[in-house]
Formats: sequence, structure tokens, C-alpha cells
Amino acid sequence: MAKYIFVTGGVVSSLGKGVTASSLGRLLKNRGLKVFMQKFDPYINVDPGLMDPCEHGEVFVTDDGAETDLDLGHYERFIDEPLSQNSSITTGRVYSSVIKREREGGYGGATVQVIPHITDEIKSKLVAAAEDSGADIVITEIGGTIGDIEGLPFLEAIRQARLDFGYKNTLYVHNTLVPYLKAASEIKTKPTQHSVKELLSLGIQPDVVVLRTEVEIEDSVKAKISRFCNVQKEAVIEARDAEVLYEVPIRLQEQGMDDLILDHFRMDVPPADMTTWNDLINTVKNLDGEVKIGIIGDYTELPDAYFSINEALRHAGYAFKKKAKISFISAESLKENTANQLSHLDGIILPYGEENQAEEGKLAAIKYARENGIPFFGIDQGMQLMTVEQANHVAKISTDNMITSLPEGAINKDGEWRTGSFETQLTAGSKIAEIYGATEIAERHRHRYALAGSSLTQLEVDGFSISGTSKKFGLIEAVERKNHPFFIGVGFHPQFLSRPQKPHPLFKEFIKAAIDKP
Repeated sequence: MAKYIFVTGGVVSSLGKGVTASSLGRLLKNRGLKVFMQKFDPYINVDPGLMDPCEHGEVFVTDDGAETDLDLGHYERFIDEPLSQNSSITTGRVYSSVIKREREGGYGGATVQVIPHITDEIKSKLVAAAEDSGADIVITEIGGTIGDIEGLPFLEAIRQARLDFGYKNTLYVHNTLVPYLKAASEIKTKPTQHSVKELLSLGIQPDVVVLRTEVEIEDSVKAKISRFCNVQKEAVIEARDAEVLYEVPIRLQEQGMDDLILDHFRMDVPPADMTTWNDLINTVKNLDGEVKIGIIGDYTELPDAYFSINEALRHAGYAFKKKAKISFISAESLKENTANQLSHLDGIILPYGEENQAEEGKLAAIKYARENGIPFFGIDQGMQLMTVEQANHVAKISTDNMITSLPEGAINKDGEWRTGSFETQLTAGSKIAEIYGATEIAERHRHRYALAGSSLTQLEVDGFSISGTSKKFGLIEAVERKNHPFFIGVGFHPQFLSRPQKPHPLFKEFIKAAIDKP
């Protein structure tokens, strides 16, 4: 039977539950176990697909087309395992399933209630995650904090999980804040005590308490928390601020957290070999120089709107021991006669964005990069506008109907979107095929518009070419310019497949071109 780890948080949000969960996943995977991760999110949206990136951050997409919270990208980058629809469970999704079943008569006329029907639906997602992934251990983060009214059904479900799955198959990890009051030079444990008390009132006794702190936690403080929170002292784990995020798994390992968990589960597996992970940490700590990258976009007031792109740039920088210094530039601030403000950049990325918003600024950035030899990478809308710029300023052809809605057969979500992993055929001899080292690839997509029109072949002048199409529908997936250091646009989202130890080849080549820029 699969084992289940439930990660909760108390006192305040943004304590790093996701970092704790991901770090555990990395440690357990390095001990030879198959790990799967999921997030229970209390918000009523069915998924984040329609949520404003300026409020909630990017929408992360899995291979099977799930539109998820950006935390899932964080999970994937840490454990390097593909996640799925089973990984993102919201209140809206749970209630939608239960209401649909009720309308279809699935409950035989019974009164449908939070307990047992909603909680049973939540528990079914735990079982599905384990069965469909074949994981040895499923790690589930519960969004929000203990005491939030909207999270109560999820907490009740994981309380019942111990009864259903067994004590030795379930483990509760609770993250709390341990503030340090500088004026008094004291660490305060009361927030942790009250948070655990709230958790106990819901019927959940934590097995491990993780203390989020700015300073070192002394043994006497750990002993106090152990006594008042009814957990073993060795199960009181310090999670101090780390210089490098990737240090967290190592710090948890040093405190024996993975051993403690596996002892609880009665699992005997070899120790985690973290040699290559430590190599990553050493690389990040010893970067030499920087490369300046500008992201031109619509959501620049919230960098999390481009979270996976930011991470992919950093990963690529690590390959060359360079820091990717990222600037966010509002497309609305650019005009053709002011685009020279981009001259200090080593590379420019134009990602996805709002339809018909700030197109003048985006086209000005593309033209400036093309004419001045600045490495340029267009993603999704960025690729589409690269094609429009080529039509406007080089090929001198009409752009009417160049960007259109997807053909009906290509749509797989909500009547207009195409999401998930799809195959692309790259042109042999093209630069992008050379970068991948292949002519057939699979990448994740999230878009509702495509390039179309019989005039597209007229664009192929002055080194510009269409270098990739979807295998199934013939949609244009990649364009490039040969007489340029790096001028590539793609219709998919390569950032979702980048990993800290395995940078995506397109981002890696883009950063290389930016480093080599005169």
C-alpha cells in the first residue's frame, strides 16, 4: 500500500510548505522510492486557468493538460517527475464532481453533505494519485493555514485518512512560524503552540513539526516545543532561511527527517545519495558574472506570472556558471522610437500575454532585437508576434487573419484551449532541430490561437523560416531567423520542462547566445 505524507501550515501563509514538501520528495526519491506530489487548494475556482496572473501567478501545465497552481512547477523541478490532473485538487473541482454525481442520481436520492460525500471525494483523489502514479509515497500539501474556514473539509479528509489507511501508512507534517523578537532577543514558541493546538482541535496530531525561522533554534527551545506539542524532540525540525533554496533538502537530511519518516512507515531503504544535488548547490553559490535578460510582458508587476520562465533562465545560467539577472519590462512602456532602452540587455524574451494588449510595444521590441543582433526568444504569443513583425517590416505582406482561433479538432479544453503535451515535427537542418538534436519532440502547450493563412510561406525571406509544425494538425510551432545570433519563436511552453540540473536546451542555447553577445 502507498504511504501518505500530509503537509499543513499554521500561523501565517508563505511559510514554505511547498519547499518542505518538495525537499522531502527529493530526499525520498534519492533513497530509491517513487514519489508523487499533489496540492489541495481551498479556493473555489475549479482550476487556476481563468485566474488573473497578476493576482495568482502563472498557470502551470502538466503533460495531461491540467492547468494548475504554480506550486506544481516547483514540485516538478525539485523531484523531476511529471505530475498530472491528480496533482491539483481545488474546492471547486471537488464540489463540481459531487454536484455532477448528485444530478446524475449517483447518490441514490441520499442527502448530500460535506461529511461523508465531500470528504470521500477528497480521499478518492488521494487513492487515485497513488494508484495512477504507482508511487510508493504520495506527498500532499494542504493550501492555506490551519483555521481557515475554506480548508476544513480537506483537513477533515486527511484526518479520516489515518483511520482509512492506517497509522503506519500516514504521517502529518506541520509547518509553523517561530518568530525572533530582536528587541527582546528572544525566540517565541507561542505561535507554534497555538497552531498545533488548533490542529489538535481538528483531530490531527502532527508527527513532525517544522519550524520556520530566521535564526538557529536551540535544543532547549526544541525540547519545549516537543513537550507542549506532544511530538518527539527529534521530530522538531528547524527550517532556517537558506542562502540557496536547494540547500533545504540537505538541511532536512542533516536533521534526520527522512530517516524519521521512513522509520514511521517501517520502510528500510538505502540512504539518499545527494552528491549531484550538492554539486548544484556549489554551482549556485559560486556563479561568476551575470547575463542580463529582459522579459517584455503584460504582467510585469508580479514576477510570479512568469515563474517557470524565470526558473528556466536561472537553470540555463547555472550551466555556464552565470547568474541570470532578470528585468521585467512592461510592453506598454515601449514604442518603436523608445526601444533603444533595451540596448543594455544581453537577451530578450517575449512570453505569453493578453490578446491585443500593448502590441505596439511588443512589436517594437522584436524589431529592435532583430535589427541590433540581440538574442530574442518568443514563446506562445511571442512567436505569433515575431511572425507579424516579419510580415509588417520585412516581407511587406498583409497580416489579416494571420493569427486565428484554433481549428476545432485541436481544442481539448473549455471549447477554445489546447493544453498538455503534443508532438512537434521540426525541419531537418533548422537551428531549432540542431538545438534539440532531434526532428521530433514533445512539449507542453497552453494556447487558444494559432498562426494560419496561405500567405505564411511568403514570410520566408531574409533568413526567416517556419521550422516546426504540429504533427497532428499542421499548426505552426516554431519560427527562426538564420542570420541572427538567436532569433527563435515557439508556440509551446518549454519552460515547463526545465530542471535545475537539466536546463531546457532552448533556454540553454538562448543564454549561451546572450553570454556571447558582443
